[in-house]
Amino acid sequence: MDELDDVLRGVGTRLRQLRLERDATLGDLAAETGISVSTLSRLESGQRRPTLELLLPLARAHRVALDELVDAPETGDPRVRMRPVTRHGRTFVPLTRRPGGLQAFKQIVPAEPDSRPEPRTHEGYEWLYVLSGRLRLVLGSRDLVLGPGEVVEFDTRTPHWIGNPGPHAAEALAIYGPQGERMHVRARAG
Repeated sequence: MDELDDVLRGVGTRLRQLRLERDATLGDLAAETGISVSTLSRLESGQRRPTLELLLPLARAHRVALDELVDAPETGDPRVRMRPVTRHGRTFVPLTRRPGGLQAFKQIVPAEPDSRPEPRTHEGYEWLYVLSGRLRLVLGSRDLVLGPGEVVEFDTRTPHWIGNPGPHAAEALAIYGPQGERMHVRARAG
């Protein structure tokens, strides 16, 4: 029963993440599924236990399989098989399965030589390692171009923007942590 409780506890976080990836409000989702805003809010916050009657319309609305929404553990196969997500022209390949805590992604950022920095802030902490190509990081008053093998870490409450000055797509590994949690980097790029 503990395993079932663990799986159900993670559903709310996944529901919220999926809704935010779609840039949808609770009202938008309520209109699409027929589930009240208050019920959706309680599901996302973990105050209401998910039921099949609630999860089926939510899986349809988010266009994901029910087992992905529930994140039921696979038996016998330890490989992570996550579907890539494309947002704002960038591809994010999830490398971790559990909601909450640290989240790891491989990012593919197309060349955007003419893009203008629009620094933003949010709660959390980020660690970024460039695998190939170049990434431009505007972090507060700093403007850096990072190449393969370089790593940065920063508090995401600092205004920041990441782009690709080109000429080719860039690939990076990114780890995002919730507020107050830091990655432990033993060696930093010079």
